[in-house]
Amino acid sequence: MCRHSPSLAACRCRCFTTTRRSRYGEDLRRRQAERTRAFTELQSHYLFQDRFGRPGKGNDKGKVEGLVKYARSNFLTPIPQAASFDDLNAMLEERCRQRRGERAGRHGETIGERLVADLEAFRDLPAVPLEPSEKRAARVSSTALVRYRGNDYSVPTAYGFRDVVVKGFVDEVVILCAGEAIARHRRCYGTGTFVFEPLHYLALIETKPNALDQAAALKDWDLPEAFQHLRHLLEARMGNRGRREFIQVLRLMEAIPMEMVASAVSEAIRLGVIGFDAVKQIALARVERRPARLDLTAYPHLPKMDVRMTAAADYAVLVPGTTA
Repeated sequence: MCRHSPSLAACRCRCFTTTRRSRYGEDLRRRQAERTRAFTELQSHYLFQDRFGRPGKGNDKGKVEGLVKYARSNFLTPIPQAASFDDLNAMLEERCRQRRGERAGRHGETIGERLVADLEAFRDLPAVPLEPSEKRAARVSSTALVRYRGNDYSVPTAYGFRDVVVKGFVDEVVILCAGEAIARHRRCYGTGTFVFEPLHYLALIETKPNALDQAAALKDWDLPEAFQHLRHLLEARMGNRGRREFIQVLRLMEAIPMEMVASAVSEAIRLGVIGFDAVKQIALARVERRPARLDLTAYPHLPKMDVRMTAAADYAVLVPGTTA
C-alpha cells in the first residue's frame, strides 16, 4: 500500500515510480555490462557464458560467498600454523580432499562423486592455455628502449625504431617483433625505471670499444672475476684489439649461458691461450660435450714455446752417479 493512496493501482506518486525505475536501471546495467578486452579474450578462448553480478549485491553470488565463509570457518579457524606458504597450501589441499568424501545438504552422493559427474559434463580444455598477459603495441626508441606502464625495457639495438608488441605478465615483460620474442625482463612495478639487459648493447659497443666503460647499460653488470682478469691480459698484449676481443668474448653469452662462458674463460687463462677464438672453442666444446681442439698456430700473439726432441742420453740422469 502506498502512503499517499489507498490502492497501488491509483498511486501515481514518486515513491513507486522511483523504486521501479531504480530496479529497472540496475537490471539494465547488469545486462549492458561492458567486458574488458582481456575478459573477452578469456571468454572466447575457453568458451564459457558470463553472468555479471551487481555491485554491492552479495546475494547475486551467494554460493561463492557461502563457500568462502565455509572455508574460513572450517579450514582457517583456528588460524593454522605452517612453516611456509607451500606447507600451508599442502595443508589446505589435504583438508579439501577430505571434504570431497563428505555429503553436502540433502544430496545422496558425496561431493567427490558429484564432482566426477560435473567433470564429465565439461568440455575439454583447449590444447594451448591462454596467456595471462596484457598486450600493448609500442615502438622501439633510438636508445633501444620500449616503454611499458611508465618503465623502459631494453631490446637488442638491431631493432631500433621497429614496431613491437609488449606482453605484460604478473612477473615478466616479453617484447615481440614480427611474432618473435626479442627480449624478456623481470617486470618492474615502479615508475621511471630503466630495465637494461647488457647483452642487448654489445653488438653496438663492439663497433665502439672505447664506450665499454661508459655505457649505462653495462654500469652495474655483475660479471665473474675471471672476465676482468681476461680483459687485463688481452689489453696488455694487444691494446685496443684486445678490448674488442674481450667484447667478442662477452657476446658469447648471447648464445651460451654465463656460467659456461665464465668456466671457458678460466680454462683459457689456465692454459695460457688468451684470445677470443680460444675461449669460443673451449665453450663450444663444453656445449657439445667434447674435448677442445686448440691449434696454437692460429694465435701469433701467444708466447712461443720451444719443445725439443728427447735424446736417449737424457735418461742417463736417472742412473745414480751418472750425468747427462
